[in-house]
Amino acid sequence: MKVRRQSIIRKLVAGDELRNQQELQVRLRDEGIEATQSTLSRDLRELGVLRGRDGYQLPNTEGNGPSDGSRLHAAIRRELVGVDVGGTLVVLHTPSGHGNALAIEIDAGQLEGALGTIAGDDTVFIAARSESAAIRIAKRLRSIAEIS
Repeated sequence: MKVRRQSIIRKLVAGDELRNQQELQVRLRDEGIEATQSTLSRDLRELGVLRGRDGYQLPNTEGNGPSDGSRLHAAIRRELVGVDVGGTLVVLHTPSGHGNALAIEIDAGQLEGALGTIAGDDTVFIAARSESAAIRIAKRLRSIAEIS
């Protein structure tokens, strides 16, 4: 059942503009599949589905390979609206609902000097190896996003 459900989720996300889990749940119900919100959350995470401006997106839907950094750069340019530094933390600000998508790309992109991320709805914390690494990360992200 899980394999079939995830296959249908993949098909739905690739073919339709789905903005939230409720829309996905309705579309799955139309396909004869009942799923709880927690099951959908788990499925979306396992499939690597990102939530962008246009709703859910499958990884690599923009044609960017994961190893060349272009997905990370595209996500930064698309999602990042502000950067602050406090000690070894880099605090990223995104539009509402976009924090998780950016954190996923930062983690996948293995940003140099970053130990990991914690994502909220519109905020991402990056734990840096040192204060100087945090400053370098913030400077790089601002440059990519073309923000000051």
